[in-house]
Amino acid sequence: MGSVVDSSNKEANGSALANKKVTVIFVLGGPGSGKGTQCANIVQHFGYTHLSAGDLLRAEMKSGSENGEMIQNMIKEGKIVPSEVTIKLLEKAMLDNGNDKFLIDGFPRNEENRAAFEAVTGIEPEFVLFFDCSEEEMQKRLLGRNQGREDDNIETIKKRFKVYMESSLPVIEYYNAKGKVRKIDAAKPVEEVFEAVKACFTPVAAS
Repeated sequence: MGSVVDSSNKEANGSALANKKVTVIFVLGGPGSGKGTQCANIVQHFGYTHLSAGDLLRAEMKSGSENGEMIQNMIKEGKIVPSEVTIKLLEKAMLDNGNDKFLIDGFPRNEENRAAFEAVTGIEPEFVLFFDCSEEEMQKRLLGRNQGREDDNIETIKKRFKVYMESSLPVIEYYNAKGKVRKIDAAKPVEEVFEAVKACFTPVAAS
C-alpha cells in the first residue's frame, strides 16, 4: 500500500539531497568522550548544523506521527530501529535546513548503518571525526556525572563501552582505509581537544 509512495519518495529525496550538495561529517566517540561539547564548539566556530540521530528519533516519537509510534514500539520491544528510518529522518532534516554543512552525531553506529546511509543518500562523509578515549577515562567521566550505586554504574558503563567498540570499530576501520578518519585524543582537557578539532576543520573551511 504505502510502498509505492515510499519508493518514489526515496528517489525524490535522494536526488534532492544530491542536488543540494551538502557537506557531511560523521562524529563518532564512545559514551563520555565529550563529543557533545565539541559539536557545540564546531557549530559556533564553523557554522555547521548539528544533527543527532538520537534526538531526531526522540523528536519523531514525541510528534505522535505513525512513524513515531512505530519507532516507539520498536524501542519498547528492545528492537533496533531500522537504518532506513533513521536515515530518512536525517535526510529530511538536511533538506529542511537552510544550511549545507552538517555534523551527524552518533551515526553510523555500525557497518550496516554506514552502507545504508551511502546507498540511500548517495553521500559520503567529507571526513569522520573520531573522539578516541580509553575505557578508564570514560568510566571516570561517566561516574563523575552519575550519583548512584557505583557497581551498577561501572557494569553498565562497561557494557555500553563494549557494545560501542564492537559496533563502531568496523565503521572507523572502513573510513580509515579511505584516509577519512581524523582521530582526536579526547582524554585531554576540553580546550586542548578543541584545538585539535579546529585543526581538522580549518582546511575544509578554507577550501
